[in-house]
Amino acid sequence: FQVKSENKKTIWSTEEVPEGSEFDDTWDPREKPEYEILFKQHVGTEDVFFGMTGKDPSTACCEDIVIKIKLPETKYSDITLDIQDKVLDLRTPKKKLLLHLPYPVNSKEAKARFLSEEEILEVTLRVSRKFDFINFS
Repeated sequence: FQVKSENKKTIWSTEEVPEGSEFDDTWDPREKPEYEILFKQHVGTEDVFFGMTGKDPSTACCEDIVIKIKLPETKYSDITLDIQDKVLDLRTPKKKLLLHLPYPVNSKEAKARFLSEEEILEVTLRVSRKFDFINFS
């Protein structure tokens, strides 16, 4: 078994490297914050009472991913957030979170808000899906 490559010095091809691995820093001593991933879908009376659109409670029918990250003793100005299509990278002076997302998202439509009383950063991401028999809007 021999792998042909354009450059003889390459150890692996770009297809073998998982997306978002350039953000991973195993030597960073900052601790990982607690977080929660929630899925959100938009439903109307035609969904709730009549079941006309075929939506169900599964994540396959959800339009948004909401990630709630607990950041105690953190100010809004200390938060650095980078969102890619499949990766969320959050850094503060004391905490670091590299999260590979369960679905690809539209990073340009991401919204974040910091709830200072609860010390929680709430990030809402729009899921990028191909149109199918469930997701047709």
